[in-house]
Amino acid sequence: MSDHRTTPAAAGHRAASPSATADEGSPGVEAFGYRQELKRSLSFTDLLVYGLVFMVPIAPFGIFGGVFQASGGMIALAYAIGMLAMAFTAASYSQMSRAFPMAGSVYTYAGRGIAQPIGFLAGWMILLDYVLVPGLLYLIAGVAMNSIISAIPVWLWVAAFVVLNTVVNYLGIEFTARINKIMLVAELVVLAIFLVIGVVALASGKSTDSALHPIYNSDTFSFGLVFGAVSIAVLSFLGFDGISTLAEENRESARSIGKSMIAALILAGTLFIVQTWIAALLVPDPAGLVANGDPGGTAFYDAAQNAGGHWLSVLTAVATAIAWGFANSLVAQAATSRLLFAMARDRQLPSFLAKIDPKHRVPVNATLLVAVVSLALGIYMSQREDGIALLSTLVNFGALSAFLVLHVAVVVHFVFREKSRDWWRHLVVPVIGFAILAYVVYNAQVAAQRLGFVWLGIGFALLAFLLATGRRPQLAEENA
Repeated sequence: MSDHRTTPAAAGHRAASPSATADEGSPGVEAFGYRQELKRSLSFTDLLVYGLVFMVPIAPFGIFGGVFQASGGMIALAYAIGMLAMAFTAASYSQMSRAFPMAGSVYTYAGRGIAQPIGFLAGWMILLDYVLVPGLLYLIAGVAMNSIISAIPVWLWVAAFVVLNTVVNYLGIEFTARINKIMLVAELVVLAIFLVIGVVALASGKSTDSALHPIYNSDTFSFGLVFGAVSIAVLSFLGFDGISTLAEENRESARSIGKSMIAALILAGTLFIVQTWIAALLVPDPAGLVANGDPGGTAFYDAAQNAGGHWLSVLTAVATAIAWGFANSLVAQAATSRLLFAMARDRQLPSFLAKIDPKHRVPVNATLLVAVVSLALGIYMSQREDGIALLSTLVNFGALSAFLVLHVAVVVHFVFREKSRDWWRHLVVPVIGFAILAYVVYNAQVAAQRLGFVWLGIGFALLAFLLATGRRPQLAEENA
């Protein structure tokens, strides 16, 4: 088991330390006992695009009604707080990605920043997000497409999206990156059309509510209400962290990982706030939406129809289906396969998941497993009325729980082990980030809390089994 403490002799030679920052000459994965197997081909722009596509610039289209109701109409405020919370998390990710420039996301950072068993549990919790989110995205897209072409059942749409994305991901990360750029442009064009028509509609007097209510409404405001809505809205932000899973495919300095995460978060968050603010002012019946919810999931499309007519409603619905079912699911499958690959490489999951395709240099078995799980999950949940809601709550709980561990890892690794005196980045930021996320989790839906803790309990049981059978979670040893 490796020790990350900085010895006095090494204190003045930080470039030699495996946790050296990128500007000091950050090492490759070989310094941590691994071989470089994945292809280093991604630039800062590729990483930024990947993060934006993963978050989906038009993500609020699909969950607008739910967040609007949960926030009492203060949807723009919920997204603003969500961006702030995720900004602190992105800052912690940035620090850990420079210290440990490897695939695996929070699993790697907690395992090497705190201890291997903690890394296993963090990886287990983030799996709740990563493994389930592709299935959730396929399901949302299938439901959206079925609402447009009802002759094709939801399960068949799900299967079509799964097969398409699996083929694209198998062809390699470079091909995936090229597809990402095309999809991002298409999403931004649709968003621009909605924003322009929406602003024109508001200017012509089609507003249905006060311009301040999407940010603050004294009649309904409470911290518990808003943070409860944030626990749903945060689904739109999940994805910036997926950039960290591509650390071993980044061809630039380790700083590019952190910079691209923060840049993607700020850009996407700004778009989320603007589009939800405009849509909230165009909802046909704001009070009715708060009181009755959005069982059909059409609240945003109703706002689009109010702004520009039926064609705009159809355009935004189709864009949502393609963005969630193809673009977002594509990168989600890629990120999930890298996490499974990283855990399998450390023998904390079956070793067959660590197999790399010799031609395309992608984790082929992990990619195929994600496809199978997503297909089965999407088809099963399509038969349940609460399928989307159930998956959403589980995904969010898993991600936020893992993010809490990430903030702890920053403090433990840098302040206690590395004796850092950079109090702002290594103590204040992670502590504030932890506090905000803890409050969000506290205000999350009870069902999400219960199911999330059941998953955590299974993780503890699995860890206990590994320890009892002499298979303590191990990470590759650092090279001297």
